[in-house]
Amino acid sequence: MSIDAQREASASHRDTLIRRSELTCPGHSLKMMSKAAQTAADQVMFDLEDACAVSQKEGARKTVIEALTTLDFGQKIRAFRPNGANTRFFYRDVIEVVEAAGRFVDCIVLPKVNGPEDIIFADRLVTQIELNMGYPVGRIMLEALIESAEAVLHAEAIAKASPRLSGLVFGLVDFAGDIGAKETGAEQFFYYNYAKAKTLTAARAAGITAVDGVTLAIRDLEACKRDATMASRMGFDGKWAVYPPQVAVINEAFTPSADEVARAQHIMDAYANADVEQGIGALVIDDEMIDAASLKVEEKRLAIARRAGLLG
Repeated sequence: MSIDAQREASASHRDTLIRRSELTCPGHSLKMMSKAAQTAADQVMFDLEDACAVSQKEGARKTVIEALTTLDFGQKIRAFRPNGANTRFFYRDVIEVVEAAGRFVDCIVLPKVNGPEDIIFADRLVTQIELNMGYPVGRIMLEALIESAEAVLHAEAIAKASPRLSGLVFGLVDFAGDIGAKETGAEQFFYYNYAKAKTLTAARAAGITAVDGVTLAIRDLEACKRDATMASRMGFDGKWAVYPPQVAVINEAFTPSADEVARAQHIMDAYANADVEQGIGALVIDDEMIDAASLKVEEKRLAIARRAGLLG
């Protein structure tokens, strides 16, 4: 199989990625990574960047490798975050972890992405490692953090820079710092509406996931619920968690209700019957036009419901 064919095959499953919750934890702590693996998070991310002091960064690579190769993650997406591409740590972070644990890595979360060139650089580096190690080319996904003014302005180009790119994450804290803003709490959807909407729209245009940033008040689960509900209403697929108890709150906010699941199943069944029995590609259900474009939304809803155990 050619490299392009391998890439296409590897990318085919990304339309149904479920990322309601992404739990991040420090890459130097095997204990914390073990706890993360046992949570109900859809994705766990072991962090070599902000969560690791400079003196710990290089040693933490071995701890992340140990976690990836020994822990049971169930159906979770297994990810790690290297340091930024403009640091001296990035290339060794990627090479050491992917060479040793690439078969157990589903995604690399790229911080401080400012333009498509950062994605292309990471893509080519990972491709070289895959070829050298005999891994399927393109299986390891990338996810990009949009956390600067420059990144927001280039969000569309970033989102379409590589077939590996599977999602964008809005990095609230770094973005606020970059533009000199102070709000990181209850009014973030007002102050950062443009940046969040730009990130979300770029992701949707590229057909990839969009995940909102953290709630810093880690023990205030009501605040987390508020932020997650707003992100869900805005259209995000999920939200970052930095504290395991946040995961359940976030999952609930991004999981369809029983009524939504029932309606999605009804729409899918009705559309299939209309196609077979009447040969039509659009129909009206409860005064709403349903066509092939509508099915993607309902399919995603049902996939989330299955992940949540609401469907058999």
